[in-house]
Amino acid sequence: LFLVLFLSMTRKQIFAFAAKILVSAGLIWLIASKVDLGAAKDRLLQVSVPMLIAGILFFAVQLLIGGVRWKVVTDAIGVRFPLAEAIRLFVIGAFFNQALPSSIGGDAVRIYKAYRGGMNLAAAFNGVFLERAGTVLALLLVVAATQPALAGRVAPDMAGILLAASATAFVVGIGGLVFLAMLHRLPVSLDRFKAIRGFRAVAADTRRVFFVPGPLARLLVWGVLTHVNLTFAVYLLSLSLDLGITWLDCLALVPPVILATTLPISVGGWGVREGAMIYAFGLIGVPADGALVLSILLGLVGIVIALPGGVLWFRSGDRRLTLDSETRA
Repeated sequence: LFLVLFLSMTRKQIFAFAAKILVSAGLIWLIASKVDLGAAKDRLLQVSVPMLIAGILFFAVQLLIGGVRWKVVTDAIGVRFPLAEAIRLFVIGAFFNQALPSSIGGDAVRIYKAYRGGMNLAAAFNGVFLERAGTVLALLLVVAATQPALAGRVAPDMAGILLAASATAFVVGIGGLVFLAMLHRLPVSLDRFKAIRGFRAVAADTRRVFFVPGPLARLLVWGVLTHVNLTFAVYLLSLSLDLGITWLDCLALVPPVILATTLPISVGGWGVREGAMIYAFGLIGVPADGALVLSILLGLVGIVIALPGGVLWFRSGDRRLTLDSETRA
């Protein structure tokens, strides 16, 4: 499968992918040169299998939550998307996000599969885009809300920096949504351009999702649940390694790490996630070797739970779904 995807890449995509490989490799080499790999190996060999399995199960729940989160958005923008199909396509998207070093991306695959299934292209794109935006907004909300919990665990200066940074990021996120919602104010004379008409559709759907109390509340609830569940899964992995940290520590520190890995500069977040994890958990005294192993387990578990998506993708066709789309303004 990787060979097929690689051969289908353009030259520009191949160069971008190679650059991501170099970034990941460089960061991993830098981290390996500064961490006691012998201690990391010993810690990994002593992992508690029952806790590891429990962590994997909670990670698997993430896929179900993601499908529900996506359906909340499609309902809000006027597309009746079957929940089972939303979960199935979300699992397939997770496979492309986590299991393959590809430049295609799980979000693009979800858009394509939803479109091929009968959803119009604007709804397919906007649904995935706004679901992702809602997830990031919930992440910023969790980060801003949990940073005060670190006040007593880190140096006062660092606590102030973290709190200010998280609050700023949240405000910027809100500002971004307001900007999207205002795109309909572009001059009507520009409507002859397809891109401008697309911007208007994004603006309309942004208002339907984020500026109506019901859809916004549902999306934020599922978005926050996403990160609460994820942090608990990481906490179970930390218990399997006996790192001596609490769920509150994970709730405060894991979301910023996840936020860092959303930067599209590496392959699957490898290297970036390890560096961010070592730095974040180092603030509360977790040894670098322990944080490194925790990050590696996080990455490997992500791949494991995404593998069923590959099976679904191989077995899937592009049969049209019956999607009841309302008339869009």
